[in-house]
Amino acid sequence: MGWLQRLFGMEKPQNAEVNPAPQAIQEAPSSEVANATQSIPPERIGLSGEYDQSGLAKRVALAFDQDPQLDDVNTLWVAQTGSTVVLKGKVPSQEILNKMVSVASSVNGATNVDTDQATIE
Repeated sequence: MGWLQRLFGMEKPQNAEVNPAPQAIQEAPSSEVANATQSIPPERIGLSGEYDQSGLAKRVALAFDQDPQLDDVNTLWVAQTGSTVVLKGKVPSQEILNKMVSVASSVNGATNVDTDQATIE
């Protein structure tokens, strides 16, 4: 079971991206479209560029799914507090945790990765 399925109960959408471009808000008049796309904070951009309250956490989960070293770690959870990615639970080694921090940090909108609640098994 992948990260998106385990954490968010969803399959990977066809057009899902780790760092998608923000979408314009559909209802906005054409003169406001440019401003509407810039109004979504990077940590709230969803898998397809839409607004998503948990967008950063979902995109980090997608990035973990795409990494063969990380796709089978099932004792860790990903959350977000604003633009901080929070990793909670157990990981098999410090090396894997370091890799997860590196991958999470590379996702657009992540300003920090909190591992205070992660332990090495």
